[in-house]
Amino acid sequence: MMSRLQGTAWYDPLPRKDTATSPGRGRVPWLAPNRFFVQHSPTSSWRRREPKCAARRHLTVPCSDHNWHCWSMNTPTGIRSDLAATWGSPADRFIVGGNVGPWEISPWRMAWVAVVRPIFPPRDHALLKALACERVAETGEPISRQSLSDLTLRAQKVLGKPISRSTVWRTLDRDAIKPWQYEYWIFPRDPQFMEKAGPILDLYAGIWGGKPLENRDFIVSADEKTSIQARIRIHPSLGPGPGRAARIEFEYERGGALQYLAAWDVRRGYVIGRCEPTTGIEPFGRLVAQVLAQEPYRSAKRLFWIVDNGSSHRGEAACNRLRKVDPRIVLVHTPVHASWLNQVEIYFSIIQRKVLTPNDFPNLDAVRARLTLYETLSNQHPKPFAWKFSRDQLAALLVRIAAREKLIGDLHSTHPSSAA
Repeated sequence: MMSRLQGTAWYDPLPRKDTATSPGRGRVPWLAPNRFFVQHSPTSSWRRREPKCAARRHLTVPCSDHNWHCWSMNTPTGIRSDLAATWGSPADRFIVGGNVGPWEISPWRMAWVAVVRPIFPPRDHALLKALACERVAETGEPISRQSLSDLTLRAQKVLGKPISRSTVWRTLDRDAIKPWQYEYWIFPRDPQFMEKAGPILDLYAGIWGGKPLENRDFIVSADEKTSIQARIRIHPSLGPGPGRAARIEFEYERGGALQYLAAWDVRRGYVIGRCEPTTGIEPFGRLVAQVLAQEPYRSAKRLFWIVDNGSSHRGEAACNRLRKVDPRIVLVHTPVHASWLNQVEIYFSIIQRKVLTPNDFPNLDAVRARLTLYETLSNQHPKPFAWKFSRDQLAALLVRIAAREKLIGDLHSTHPSSAA
């Protein structure tokens, strides 16, 4: 198969007996664009259309097992209309070999002043990081956070020389610890956090009471996603166009709200859900009955239900109530403010991103249909979550949190002014 390429030399894979030579003084390799024909076969070679030029010279340069062949021309340095003249250089600077480089053959004269960048020593890096770590109250600016542009302007004043936003970003991004960044976090406040969270992590690892779970044991993670609204946009949405994203009208009318109750099978990756007008004990009881009516839960040996401390399933009263419904049910509560231990919350986050965003529904029936269809779609290829957080990791985390709180408490008792 023949293909057309453009290049500056031609290569013959067959070995030659020519010896390596270098261009004479005043000669440079022919680098003008030429058309080549390439034949993809073991014995093929690069074939070059003969240019109409004078005083060309054939060169052979050995390279490992093959020889490279090129043409050179007598091209005096000067202004000419063809491309070869633009690559001309003084003869005493052109040498084939290790000294060849962009500076030796480049026809452009580069102004070094244009590429010189200011040097920022370690002291400048330290000052820049100190500016980023300053509290907003210390900056004297009425802002809650310092943006990259704010830091760049302050750094230019403090350093007394220009510095770009990209340099500021690179300097801060290289730091292993970034005090200027933050994220929201819920610290464990339940005094029995380990006692309540440990059994849940054991269940995720396939253990209950120190013994492995059997094949007929199932783990169900259940909860409610409340107040899912049907937002009726006051203007129809516009589809995307060239260089423009789809447009969703900002203003909307409320078309009501519903509650989505779901039970996630931890070991199978299967989900069972239902929509209800409100939450409460009775709607949650209907979800439990819906799960128990299906196989393999109908013939299971034990059913571990992991729930939070919501009003629909709170405390020992909920345990007794569900035990009366089915004695195989073992209700396991998460600690207070630890919904991240409930795997159904991961499924809720998925449907929030993939099903309910952007919220553009004409009525609640459309919301209900969308949730049901996605539930059916995900159950066609069920896949459990790859949960990796274990009881040992939780114990190590709680130890680090306790040590840090003790250190902060000792610091505040020693220096009361720092607490303020």
